[in-house]
Amino acid sequence: METTIEKKYTAKDFTSDQEVRWCPGCDDYVILRTMQKILPEMGVAREDVVFVSGIGCSSRFPYYLDTYGIHSIHGRAPGIASGIKLGNPNLSVWIATGDGDAMAIGGNHFIHVLRRNIDLNIILFNNEIYGLTKGQFSPTSLIGQKTKSSPYGNTQPPFSPGELALGAQARFFARVGGGSPKEMGQIFIEAQQFKGTSLIEILQNCVIFNDGCFNHLTDKDVKEDKQIYLEHGKPMIFGKNRDKGLVLKGLKLEVVTIGEDGITQEDLLVHNAKEQDPTLHYMLVRMQYPLAVGVIRSFDDVTLEEREDALTAQVKANSSFTKTDDLFFSGETYEVK
Repeated sequence: METTIEKKYTAKDFTSDQEVRWCPGCDDYVILRTMQKILPEMGVAREDVVFVSGIGCSSRFPYYLDTYGIHSIHGRAPGIASGIKLGNPNLSVWIATGDGDAMAIGGNHFIHVLRRNIDLNIILFNNEIYGLTKGQFSPTSLIGQKTKSSPYGNTQPPFSPGELALGAQARFFARVGGGSPKEMGQIFIEAQQFKGTSLIEILQNCVIFNDGCFNHLTDKDVKEDKQIYLEHGKPMIFGKNRDKGLVLKGLKLEVVTIGEDGITQEDLLVHNAKEQDPTLHYMLVRMQYPLAVGVIRSFDDVTLEEREDALTAQVKANSSFTKTDDLFFSGETYEVK
């Protein structure tokens, strides 16, 4: 695991000298500032932190953090980050990626890093568009969405990052709005503390090519009524007046009002992020109203590193070889004179 430290860092310690170059008003600024403020609270030495990115607006992230970082190639950040983590398990490894980078050209790498459960963290900037390449539709763009590459409307059904992740056996999945730094920071800390692959989907607004795509969910005037912030062990309750909640009716989640039809807070579902069976987590991820945010799934499981270490120890214990020469000179050998 990462080295814990006594030194007290500040946000300034994690802020590089590079000029931040995103469009004014972009949620990327919020994400970056939140990460800079939260890194000092993670208890990890600055030299043990690595950010890896692919291609896209989000992939400028490593430049703006005063840590180690790699701006890699399109869609391949998970492979490079996996090599870094397996090569040096003491590092805290983070991937910064976008919906196009991760789920289009990088889709294969994305699902397999989740399946393997390597101890690293993924921040997925989802703005339902390609921003850096000027507004083409992405794998999360909605049907009918008019973009530079779909002027008559997108005809391709979108991926849901959460559904895709759970289908790939993700053990940790969280979702948060791009303008919610307080909740976002707490999720970053929980992801860092989680042992395994964590995925955080951030609903990030692109002010130029898809402005307002999440306004109906994230605007401060509607946020409390349209989102439910899930916390492990707490009732599933939401609303400006904290009078709405979720119950399970048959095979579907249903919104109820506390005080109506004899409903009390005790009738509401209690969130269990640590449940191994992902059935309810799938239902929460798919739910349109209210939108589930917070840590939806956080199931502790064996990591790839632990499986590999156990297998290596087993092979060593059963091997008759103690050094490389034993292998070289085993079986039939001959000398050339």
